[in-house]
Formats: sequence, structure tokens, C-alpha cells
Amino acid sequence: MGQLAFPDSAHVYIDTVTVIYAVEQTPTYGVLLNPLWNNLQAGNLEVFTSELTLMETLVVPLRNSDTFLIDAYERLLRSPQMQLIPISQTVLREAARLRAITPSLRTPDAIHAATAISSGCTQFLTNDRQLRIVTGLPVVILDEVLAS
Repeated sequence: MGQLAFPDSAHVYIDTVTVIYAVEQTPTYGVLLNPLWNNLQAGNLEVFTSELTLMETLVVPLRNSDTFLIDAYERLLRSPQMQLIPISQTVLREAARLRAITPSLRTPDAIHAATAISSGCTQFLTNDRQLRIVTGLPVVILDEVLAS
């Protein structure tokens, strides 16, 4: 099993699936993500995500009336350590530009990519290989790290 590595002062973007792995303590991925959370707590890096992640993570727990999971997502995403980036007009314009040049890119993925680019993120943690098509997005595929 590979291990995540982060340079000092990294700006790391995490997408919705990465947040789900962390909060729901998904076996294997939870262990893989431990260096991210340890470095965040130590102040060695900053973690970013879009407000879209808040919406996407809450759908299933709200549908299932799972207040424990709702609270867990809210605590993580609204914690002072997490940079929850608003879906601004700047982000939406960048997402539109990305979709215009990459027609196969879905709108939510374009918003995540645009948020990471606009925030100057140096790594983008995901399991969505489709995001590799976005030029200038430093994608790290979690499954590939595990396999290395």
C-alpha cells in the first residue's frame, strides 16, 4: 500500500468522495488519509473544498434522517481548519470555461476543479480519474496511491 505525501505548505483540495471516505471512516481510505489529517493538525498544510461538497455529502444522510452523519459532515466542513470555498461568480466562470474546453466534464466536477484552480491548490485528492483531463489540475488518484 502506498502512502500520501505532502510538501510543506501544500494547499490540498479534497473532493466529495474524499470527505466521505474520511467522515465515514471507509476501510483502507481512512488509513490512507491519516497523513492528510495529521499534517493539517500540525499546521503543515491547508485543506480546501467547495461549498458544493457540503451539499453533496448531506444528501444521503438527510434522506436517511441520519443526524449523526449530518453532524459529522457539518463539523468537518465547517471546522476552522477547513477552507470551505464559496461558489462565487469567479468560480462559476472558471467552471464554465473548463466545461467549454472539456465537453465530457460534468458540471459538479467542473465546479470542484475551478475551485481548486482558483484557490491555488497544489494537490487535488480524488478517486475520479476523469478529472485528469483538466489541464493544470494536480490530480492525485487515491486508488493509484493505494496500488503503488
